[in-house]
Amino acid sequence: MNALVVAVVLTVVVVAVSALSRRYNLLNPIVLVVVGLCLALVPGFPIVVLDPEVVLIGVLPPLLYVAALETSVPAFRHNIRSILLLAIGLVLFTAVAVGLLVHALLPQVPLAACLALGAVVAPPDAVAATAIAKRIGLPRRLVTILEGESLLNDATALVIFRVAVVVAVGTAVGPMAVAEQVMLAAGGGILVGALGALTAAFLHRRTRDPLIDNSISLLTPFTVTVAAELIHASAVVAVVVAGLYLGHRMPTLMSAASRLQMGAFWRMITFMLEGLVFLLVGLQLREVLTGLNTPVAQVVGLTLAVLATVIVTRFAWMYPVAYLVRLLPMVRRHGTGLDFTGATVISWAGMRGVVTLATALALPTMLAGGMPYPRALFVWLAFAVIVGTLVLQGMTLPMVARMLKVQADDRTGDILAEAQAQQQASKAARERLESLAHTASPDVVDKLRALTERRSNAVWERLGADRETPTAVYVRLRREMLEAERAVFRSARDAGRIPEDVLVRAQRDMDLEESMLERMD
Repeated sequence: MNALVVAVVLTVVVVAVSALSRRYNLLNPIVLVVVGLCLALVPGFPIVVLDPEVVLIGVLPPLLYVAALETSVPAFRHNIRSILLLAIGLVLFTAVAVGLLVHALLPQVPLAACLALGAVVAPPDAVAATAIAKRIGLPRRLVTILEGESLLNDATALVIFRVAVVVAVGTAVGPMAVAEQVMLAAGGGILVGALGALTAAFLHRRTRDPLIDNSISLLTPFTVTVAAELIHASAVVAVVVAGLYLGHRMPTLMSAASRLQMGAFWRMITFMLEGLVFLLVGLQLREVLTGLNTPVAQVVGLTLAVLATVIVTRFAWMYPVAYLVRLLPMVRRHGTGLDFTGATVISWAGMRGVVTLATALALPTMLAGGMPYPRALFVWLAFAVIVGTLVLQGMTLPMVARMLKVQADDRTGDILAEAQAQQQASKAARERLESLAHTASPDVVDKLRALTERRSNAVWERLGADRETPTAVYVRLRREMLEAERAVFRSARDAGRIPEDVLVRAQRDMDLEESMLERMD
């Protein structure tokens, strides 16, 4: 089938499945994987074979970049201890545990190759866990920890993978070489990410054209990735560093029009990429089964053993670490440790994704001295871990959260904090207005005072109001007025009284105002 037709078909499937998932309140990543598995069994349905380079360089960077842009740097810094314990410590622990297990069950396969498989299945997905966590309303702190883990754990896993593969194919690697590899990956990634962020920030400050701003934003993760790859540094670390810096500085880097357009642009890109990623994971079933000639009983036994190890090691790491961290004076003083409930939820939120499969497909075909090994089996194990964790843990995570009585963040507290900040902002706006009042007519100044007062009151009205608030009445009536205005402009265009570009300009102004009304509602 023509590549363009395949792309269109897959996109249609993603949009249709996502629409149904939202309509019936289903977890979209899991539904897409299941649909992909079903379509893979349909004779004649196009199967797109994942190219590891395309995933690691073409798909992962923009997804990581957007996630980093939207991550709160203060919250990330506040939870950095928990994040690093998961992104580095847990990945190492899982990789070693899986590697030793597989080597014990397949003693004829070198330990280095088994450790490479451990590195493949060790990192949870950068998209699945946080997408599901946000969807079911987990507390913000747990979501921040899961986001931070998913932003950095791929870098740890890829370093372990590279070292293990080098050893497996017969290259001698000593402790110093491993240390150099780690320093180059981490240090080089931080350096490239920082330089990329500073360059992008410089360019953003010097343009007010939304199209140019969005083009710079689109190019940033790919440029940083290419630069990191050229010096063999961690592209993941580089993209995350760039995204965190630019996301934190974004309010001062871009114009309002650029930020609005960029937000809509990245939301669409993320929606399509995430959907395609999960659909493509399921569609790999037929390809993964190709060449798998291991006895069924052995395949089933190894699959269950690896899947169980991946799940159990997360619990085995989380509980002791959460307890030991709480013994630290600083943690005890600030209350930043994880309790039993938080540790359990994070332990169960270990869904794997497309990076695991892409890395598995990058496994070498031959080991040192031309020695063959069950590569097809290893790819199957990685695929089974992805599907198993997504379906088992992803589908049951909401139930686990309910059983543990996990409480979502108190929205009243957020509204109160917003109202207090808005009150201070309105005070600053009024002071600025009064200092400039002499430059405008009294009517204009009075209108601006009224606007500031309305914005200040709107947030306070949302605190515990059971009836329709004055702001809600204003929003409802103004929407009806805008619909009437749109109808008049469309009629004028249809009758030839105004040209199309006048309608487009008026429509844009009204759409912008209505988007502000949605923010007030």
